[in-house]
Amino acid sequence: MSAPATGKAAARMVRLPAVHRVLGDAACQPLLARYGREQTTAALRALLAELRACSLGASDAGTGAGAVGAAADAAVADAAAPDADADAASAADAAASATASVIAQLAGRLERSNRPALLPVFNLSGTVLHTNLGRALLPDSAVQAVAEALRWPVNLEWDLDTGKRGDRDNLVEELLRELTGAEAATVVNNNAAAVLLMLNTFATGREVIVSRGELVEIGGAFRIPDIMARAGATLREVGSTNRTHLADYGDAIAADTALLMKVHCSNYAITGYTKAVGLPELVPLARSHKVPVAVDLGSGTLVDLEQYGLPHETTVRETIAAGADLVTFSGDKLLGGPQCGIIAGRADLVAAIKRNPLKRALRVGKLTLAALEPVLALYRAPDLLPERLTTLRLLTRPPAAMRALAQVLEPQLQRALGEAYTVTSEPMLSQIGSGALPVNQLPSHGLAVRPVRASRASAKAGGDPLGTLERRLRALPRPVVGRIADDMLWLDLRCLEDEQLDLFVHQLPLLSP
Repeated sequence: MSAPATGKAAARMVRLPAVHRVLGDAACQPLLARYGREQTTAALRALLAELRACSLGASDAGTGAGAVGAAADAAVADAAAPDADADAASAADAAASATASVIAQLAGRLERSNRPALLPVFNLSGTVLHTNLGRALLPDSAVQAVAEALRWPVNLEWDLDTGKRGDRDNLVEELLRELTGAEAATVVNNNAAAVLLMLNTFATGREVIVSRGELVEIGGAFRIPDIMARAGATLREVGSTNRTHLADYGDAIAADTALLMKVHCSNYAITGYTKAVGLPELVPLARSHKVPVAVDLGSGTLVDLEQYGLPHETTVRETIAAGADLVTFSGDKLLGGPQCGIIAGRADLVAAIKRNPLKRALRVGKLTLAALEPVLALYRAPDLLPERLTTLRLLTRPPAAMRALAQVLEPQLQRALGEAYTVTSEPMLSQIGSGALPVNQLPSHGLAVRPVRASRASAKAGGDPLGTLERRLRALPRPVVGRIADDMLWLDLRCLEDEQLDLFVHQLPLLSP
């Protein structure tokens, strides 16, 4: 056993307030009401143990012990041992001061430990559908529907007409059929799950023919060959990376061919000397061999984006009309809804998919369906879609709107950052994101932040002024996500809307040196 603390160290340890005195103090009652007695007590014991250990260590070393030592000093500074002739009132004041200091530290500790891990952020990265930031933002109608589903029981699998068990897909299937032209549809938790379920249903122990130029990998190391292997299917590659011909598919079809599969190259483009086989060519070949054609459409838009001034992206309806038997696509990309994967196509094939036991493991819950239905309903009024669908509103936002915003924010950010950085209003290019239209960029406007010459000199000496600023932005109460490129920090204002401006500006002074 270690020897008991003596002298100054022992005195400092004793001066820390007792647990019951802190918990009984009036200033601690709001913490107990908010965090509960058990959590507050545990945090208090841990804090006092740290302060006690730091006080002892600092005394033994004859010096402070960093931040924790400073905290201990703060807790006990006002509780210095009174002289022999000091009165009891002075000692009581010192004890009260020490208790107040501990309670203040306790409040900060509890607040930090209870801060949510999932936080709202300002997306100024220039990527609208940012996978790491949650992709599509939901319109108000979807947010309200989710809130209602959280508060009330819902008819998730209950047919209100018959009073018997129903099918949760029925909540959105009619809308999906209307918007895609498909005979039937089902919903799972994301597009990767949709592809996995489709392959597992029809191709376990059989071959799926795919062009080499379409063996995609997307974020998180999702690869078509890996998904096929997990589904129990055998991949049969045809053609070459840049050129695949109809004859390549025809030569590969055999008795154990389960599907001819097309994969939309949503996150890259092959240019130059290329050849790909489209559905108008592939479908007749598949029909002659009685083999279904499946298409992984990826981002899966439901409307022609060209009518809104955006580049064309093949729609689900166009894919179904071209003869695809099954189409899979995401709900949280260009569609602008919640994370989910949708399978649409022939009724007999969708029915087989729904009978697969794996479907239950991959099905969506009430919150996803509550959000998806009102988003799909917005597509019934395509002329109003840019106003009502958040994703489309952000994608079609005119550069002039971002330029006006940049002119307002430029002096305010410059004032907050001081002389170490230069802030300018600059044109820049946004991207849609999440693999949608990867070679297309959208004219935008925002703020470019450069370190001044002295800061650049410090960077050469081992400092990183842009990295430091980027971390400070991420540490704000509402974190700000930008991007560093070409020796500048870029803050693209496409996704900063007018109603968010006050909140953004309010926290800028926290960046001041």
